[in-house]
Formats: sequence, structure tokens, C-alpha cells
Amino acid sequence: MPTVKTKDGVEIFYKDWGSGQPIVFSHGWPLSADDWDAQMLFFLNHGFRVIAHDRRGHGRSSQVADGHDMDHYADDLAAVVTHLDLKNAIHVGHSTGGGEVVHYIARHGESRVAKAAILCAVPPLMVKTDANPNGLPKKVFDDFQAALAASRSEFYRDVAAGPFYGYNKSGKPSEAVIQNWWRQGMMGGAKAHYDGIVAFSQTDFTEDLKKITVPVLVMHSEDDQIVPYVASGPLSAKLLKNGTLKTYKGFPHGMPTTEAPTINADLLAFIKG
Repeated sequence: MPTVKTKDGVEIFYKDWGSGQPIVFSHGWPLSADDWDAQMLFFLNHGFRVIAHDRRGHGRSSQVADGHDMDHYADDLAAVVTHLDLKNAIHVGHSTGGGEVVHYIARHGESRVAKAAILCAVPPLMVKTDANPNGLPKKVFDDFQAALAASRSEFYRDVAAGPFYGYNKSGKPSEAVIQNWWRQGMMGGAKAHYDGIVAFSQTDFTEDLKKITVPVLVMHSEDDQIVPYVASGPLSAKLLKNGTLKTYKGFPHGMPTTEAPTINADLLAFIKG
């Protein structure tokens, strides 16, 4: 399997298909590069080079005990980009991956970046604070950790069958989609996923967003049950110097999978625009 070794010795698995302008995909918690199947195939067929990696502790990457924070996530992404010598790249991040993309660009600069898109992403900040009154109470994320520690398999099944894809509201669950989410989650390490809850919920990306000057498409649904719209998409778009907000109605947090035709078309229009 193709991997790159980070400065602290972690093996990061990646997929690298095709040629042309590179599009780099950063996945959500607690998933893997496989969550981008619908996008990888679509953009490969449209003449792009598509790359997706498994975050440390996730999927096929090393299941290490430490480094499950946004600084390491961003540096691991930079290691992949440098290893493949990617230039003029478009970075696309979903959920936690959106935070990873934002932090990577702010931390490592824009010399290799053309554009970015963040989908149902965690920035600017998920947890509720005095400065972020529309965020979710810390207890929500504490409960996530408790449920993961008690029975990770059951917890992941409940998330996939419920709020992630909106199946608790639509009443039309896809067993294949649910099982694929569960499969990806269970491939990764419990410690990485446990610590990752803090990383995605408590990292404040406000200053990162302010630093970014390349065009960024912010895609978010008003009906997202995982990352509340009111505390994320519109605020990120305002903080970005060159941000555009694309709002959806009725789409779930996992819209890159369940609404792939719409999401792919909108991403393609942004990339070509």
C-alpha cells in the first residue's frame, strides 16, 4: 500500500489516481479515504488527479497513541502533499476534514494551493463558549467519548443509522451506506477516534480562516444534525477573505455520499469557475 512516513514516524496511507490538476480530499471523523469514493471516481473521470489519505489512527494508517490533534493532522496532510510534490492543488474537506484543510492552509501556506472547499465542516468552532454561544455544549462531546469507550461498535452503528445521514428523519435508511460507515469507523483505532472528538470540537479555527486568501467554497446544509449550520458555515464564509457560502436545505451531514450528484456538480462548477 502507498504510504508516506511523517516526521514522528507515522505511516499515512494514501490513494493517488490519474493525472491533471490535483484534488486532495480530507475525510471526516471517524472514517477513511474510502468515504470519498463518489467524488474520487467523478473527478477522475473529469480529468483530474485525485488523492485521498487516511488520517493518522484512521483506516489503513498507523494506529498510534499520540498526535491526534489538528496540528498533527495538518502536518500529516502537508507530508502527503510534499511527498507527491503537489502544486496548484484544490483541497476538499468534509466535517473534521474541513478543519484539517483550513488548518493546513493557514499553517503551511498557500504556495501549493489553488482553491479549497469545506463541506459541513467544523470551523470556526463547534463547542459552545461565551464567544461562540451557538455552539454545542461540551457535554455533547463528553457523551460522545463515553459512548465510544463503552461500545464503539454500537455507537458507530447508531450514528450512521441516525443523524449522520439523516435517516432518523427521512425514514429511508440505506443499509449498505450504514454498514460502509460502520466498516470505515471500525477499521481505525479507538484511541485516535476518542482523542479526535476533542480535536474536532474544541479547536478554534477563527484565526486560521482569517489568514486564508485563496478562493474557498463553504458548502453546508441547514439540516445538518452533526455540525449545526448556525455555528459553522455562514460564520466561516464571513471570516474568509475570499469565501463563498453555498447553503442546502434538507441535506444531511453526510451529503457527499447521499447527495453526491448535486455535491459533485457544485464542486466541479466551483473548481472550473
